[in-house]
Amino acid sequence: MPPRAKPKRDVDLRRAAPVARIVKSEPQDNDEESEDRARGGVQSIGRAFAILEEVARNREGISLAELAKRVGLHNSTTFHLVKTMASLGYVRQIKDTKRYRIGRPLFALAAGALDEIEMVSMATPVLDDLSHETGESSHFATRMSDAVVVMARTPGPGAFQLTERMGVVRPAYCTALGKVILAALRPDQLERYLDRVELKPLTQNTITERGRLLQEIAEIRSAGIAFDDCEFDSELRCAAMPIFDFSGKVVGAIGISGPVWRLSIQALRSRARSLEAAAKRLSEAFGAAPSNSK
Repeated sequence: MPPRAKPKRDVDLRRAAPVARIVKSEPQDNDEESEDRARGGVQSIGRAFAILEEVARNREGISLAELAKRVGLHNSTTFHLVKTMASLGYVRQIKDTKRYRIGRPLFALAAGALDEIEMVSMATPVLDDLSHETGESSHFATRMSDAVVVMARTPGPGAFQLTERMGVVRPAYCTALGKVILAALRPDQLERYLDRVELKPLTQNTITERGRLLQEIAEIRSAGIAFDDCEFDSELRCAAMPIFDFSGKVVGAIGISGPVWRLSIQALRSRARSLEAAAKRLSEAFGAAPSNSK
């Protein structure tokens, strides 16, 4: 008999011995890191801004422990975030007290967005208080080419107040506001200004001699205050001081003015302390450090 044929086995080797697929599993991060990555760092940014806002609310500075408590974070988390912001300059630590305050770069960002309307809105309440305290009209002016423009003004509470409007342009060389701004120029800038501008005699007191004006501007730099003794208007006297920004640059001037029969130069000098306090307050509103807002 012929040998019995072996039965055929229809075997699919691919099914019989399936190839195992190797799937690489992602390493598992801890919950906090995973959440931060999943949200694209939004949580960390939110924490950083919360810290900045809290530091900004405390003008005298805030300790690390108090800061961590107010923003609801652990001390270590707060420390690392603050350390990063401090390295970038947006937060600074006071050496003596170890408390944190807002840094200069943040003021630079704010100043970049500071337009004329914002400057007026910041200056107006300061001028209101200055007029109330001194009884005279108060002004805030900035440079406009070779002149100055009055950006904001408030009248005093008494009778016989000046009615000078906002937006009026005045010469720099014969007004207290203007001389303050000229005093902030570098010597070469001041020389070029004097080369361009004719010192016209608007009153009998107007300084028209170049050397005499340079001498007065040097005195203004030293004293920090300028006077207009009937130089622009024979019926008007004024006093002014500089306004600084975050970089220590003079960005404008604040002043008071009144009629000659009420305001002598001595009377203006007696109001210098009120004027200085207003200048410091407005300078700090524009981002000047307290030491620079004198």
